[in-house]
Amino acid sequence: MATYNGERFVKRQLETILSQLGPDDEVIVSDDGSTDGTLEVVTSLHSPLIHVYVNKGEHGYTPNFENALRHARGEYIFLADQDDIWLEGKVMTCMKALESCDFVVTDARIMDGNEQLLSSSFFAERLHFKGFWGNMLTMGYIGCCMAFRRRVLERALPFPPNHRLCTHDNWLLVVAMLYYRAKVLDEPLVGYRRHGGNASVGAVRCSGKVSFRLKYRIYLMLHLLCRIWR
Repeated sequence: MATYNGERFVKRQLETILSQLGPDDEVIVSDDGSTDGTLEVVTSLHSPLIHVYVNKGEHGYTPNFENALRHARGEYIFLADQDDIWLEGKVMTCMKALESCDFVVTDARIMDGNEQLLSSSFFAERLHFKGFWGNMLTMGYIGCCMAFRRRVLERALPFPPNHRLCTHDNWLLVVAMLYYRAKVLDEPLVGYRRHGGNASVGAVRCSGKVSFRLKYRIYLMLHLLCRIWR
């Protein structure tokens, strides 16, 4: 989990995560220099599973996630945003899927800041494809719905340095879909908050200029080709 000034929602999110974990699991929290009470809220849970690290490198949600991932020790890794909630059965369902694949991404429910349902399916709001080339055309998934085996992370790290042209979730997605066995689950397992203060705009359709979108994809391809021999 990457955090930054998330005191309003982070406790609720951590509670939904911790309720699905076992004693051998861990929750890695990388904080990007919060100036509110985020870290106080996190530590107030007094969970031995939670390990907090301060991001001392480049700031922003992508390098902050990279810092969190560098501290993860487990074989199975789940991404989590600070302001969402994990729906019941998320861990069990994803772990079952990961028995036969290396990377899984699920659907999500979209809700507002008060957890009122806005849409029962993120997939219904966003054009998405289940293969590599379709996702190079349209990035249709969000990081908070992703889980994967360590081998995916080992190939993905370090992230390409230009984070404007390569966000953490798009990068992990295309690495997994090109080099590993990836699966898309139509079941919504995350409550994705759309509250106006999101660090990323994953639930908003991309309306960037064609030239930028082309540059973005060329950048991804160049760095993907550099990972062939890993």
